[in-house]
Amino acid sequence: MKPSSSSSPPPSISPSWRHWKYDVFLSFRGEDTRRTFTDHLYAALERAGVWTFRDAEGLRRGEYIAETLMCVILECRISLIVFSENYADSHWCLEELVQIMDCRRTQKQLVFPIFYHVVPSHVRKQVGSFGKAFEKHEAKLLTEGRDKIPRWRAVLREAASLAGFDIADRHEAEFINSIVDEICRRLTNTYLNLAVYPVGIDSRVEDISNSLCVGVGDDVRMVGIWGMGGSGKTTLAKAIYNKFYHHFDSKSFLADVRETAKDSRGKIYLQERLLSDVLTPTKIEVGHVDKGINVIRERLGKKKVLVIVDDVDHEDQLHALAISRESFGLGSRIIITTRDEHILELLKVDTVHLTREMNEEEGLELFSQHAFGKHSPDEDYIELSRRVVMYCGGLPLALEVLGSFLFKKSAREWESTLKKLENVPDVRIQSKLRISFDAIDESQKNIFLHISCYFIGMDKNYVMEILKGCGFYPETDISVLQQRCLVTVSEKNKLMMHDLLRDMGREVVREESPNSPERRSRLWRREDVIDVLTDESGTEVTEGLSLNLQRSESSDNMCTVSTKAFRNMKRLKLLQLNYLHLKGDYDNFPKKLSWLCLRGYSAQVIPIGFLNERKLVSIDLRYSNLELFWHTRRLVKLVILNLSHSRYLRQSSNFSQVPFLQYLVLKDCVRLSKIDESIGSLSGLALLNLKGCTMLKNLPEDFYKLRCVRTLVLSGCSRFKHLSTNIGNMTRLETLLISGTAISEVPSTVDNLKWLKFSSRHGLSGLQRHFHA
Repeated sequence: MKPSSSSSPPPSISPSWRHWKYDVFLSFRGEDTRRTFTDHLYAALERAGVWTFRDAEGLRRGEYIAETLMCVILECRISLIVFSENYADSHWCLEELVQIMDCRRTQKQLVFPIFYHVVPSHVRKQVGSFGKAFEKHEAKLLTEGRDKIPRWRAVLREAASLAGFDIADRHEAEFINSIVDEICRRLTNTYLNLAVYPVGIDSRVEDISNSLCVGVGDDVRMVGIWGMGGSGKTTLAKAIYNKFYHHFDSKSFLADVRETAKDSRGKIYLQERLLSDVLTPTKIEVGHVDKGINVIRERLGKKKVLVIVDDVDHEDQLHALAISRESFGLGSRIIITTRDEHILELLKVDTVHLTREMNEEEGLELFSQHAFGKHSPDEDYIELSRRVVMYCGGLPLALEVLGSFLFKKSAREWESTLKKLENVPDVRIQSKLRISFDAIDESQKNIFLHISCYFIGMDKNYVMEILKGCGFYPETDISVLQQRCLVTVSEKNKLMMHDLLRDMGREVVREESPNSPERRSRLWRREDVIDVLTDESGTEVTEGLSLNLQRSESSDNMCTVSTKAFRNMKRLKLLQLNYLHLKGDYDNFPKKLSWLCLRGYSAQVIPIGFLNERKLVSIDLRYSNLELFWHTRRLVKLVILNLSHSRYLRQSSNFSQVPFLQYLVLKDCVRLSKIDESIGSLSGLALLNLKGCTMLKNLPEDFYKLRCVRTLVLSGCSRFKHLSTNIGNMTRLETLLISGTAISEVPSTVDNLKWLKFSSRHGLSGLQRHFHA
């Protein structure tokens, strides 16, 4: 038996998406019907599975209603008011009615009057027994409380005017059955159950509500809710449904479409579900997907409907459900939730809403509700809670899962859990996130894994060039990853990824060989990399390896590795060894590298055999001890060269050896005094960054003949005095940064450069485009 009353207050949440605690609240005059009609009605509702509250514990006290009872009314979807002969005699019955009618206005609660052997017009007009009751109230409330009487009269008129149930001459059992049937019918079309704690949903619902424009115009509007797994798309869609369903005579919420529509049988089920929801109580069997499409268009084409299609992952699912503006009547609103933005683009929705991650405050509240059952953590757990919230990165799914897992656990268990999560992500969270990964093709999976292990925070343009060198087609594939919310691109053009998606990708790699790192395709974990390099146990399975030490660690013994460690890594394409000292010859060094990142490289010159002229696309030797980069080595695929902060570099070498170089970054090379004239041969050069090269006085005249340069950075080149007048011929130049130079006058020919934005010593103007290195 479900409880008949409650002593706990409802959560403080907005009405349209509250977590309802009861289906029905029974309001009645105890002396009239408690042991007769109301008792029979309560029992019938309970037998029908309707969770009903009645005041079995005497929460009414004298002339006042206990605060707890007021809270209970707020927690009910429907109120049933049993108007009996002496109902209006009671002050607390009338006050209860005031609260109920207020909930009808503010909470969209359904209210049904039941006229139990009273005439509805007597209730509305307060005549008969209701009139006598008010005469008593007016006589008793001569001064204090008299202002309540007009309010009581108003709510009685309002409530008695609603469509309800009148027993008249009917048998009581038949009458009760009719009430129960109607309540059950209503409950199947009312609010959807949300998350227990829908924290932070108010503003998100408001954003989408503005796009839906419900009740404004007769157009058919389609809105998409897009986001990564676990970001709250379904909860948000349910909240929208709860807010607006009462504006539509016909509505349908089609949940979990991705799983349901895996075959034609599932698609048919969804078609019939949509038709049944909208045309209830009519049941239609379609039998075949193509027939179902036509039936939906024919039967629903003039219906004003609210339809939510949740968790779509392929356009075929929308096609099977005939989701288009032409399939539904004027004023309809269609909402689609998905992890794939491309589906929404194909559908040409009016607006796409990307789910927002929770901020720290929202995340802490949601986590606390699950971990402690209240809005904020226990005092002794505040810092631990903040660490968990930071790990979750604003993802509601993760906050709920970990909050529930840590409930009533000791601080020591919390510490152990956090330490474990650093190496082994929670399987419940990962399984949800992995759905998006499993849906993409092999090329896209490989690019995602490369990014998750090596390229987070790097310039998208640079990464695409490196991936091209690995044999991928990143323009299309990275776009797909973005559409599926697996990666994002920041305003500064950096590739970014949610930390939990990063962990999911790395876990996919770890699962290739859980106990043997040398058998994995990618190595990035410090302990694994050091073991493989120290033991010289690398194999040809490995395609990428990264050991990102700090400069302060470069003197440690572990930071010296023999080049023999790479002799079996025949397929290695991505290599990052920051502040690691290499010893030995380079005959065994990988020959298929596309990306070579050796920050803090200690040699003064590049040894013979070190660089592979056929494959290298990107070389990053920042903070190196190089005095000269190369002599005669020709690097025919090199696109990116970054020698920034190489404080001993005196001059650049012959650029004819790197004919396809596009990005040249020489920031803070403080001894660099000359750029070789051969730079004029780099017909594809797009970026030259010389920021902080304090010894540099000018650029070769041939440089100004280049047509592809878009960004030139000279900021901080304090001895640089003159720009050539030929700069006006650099027709693609968009960004010129010259603050902190000795340039006193910019040639008038820059006026030829229509799109140029530049900064000078007099201040920084807006930049149209800037490649950050």
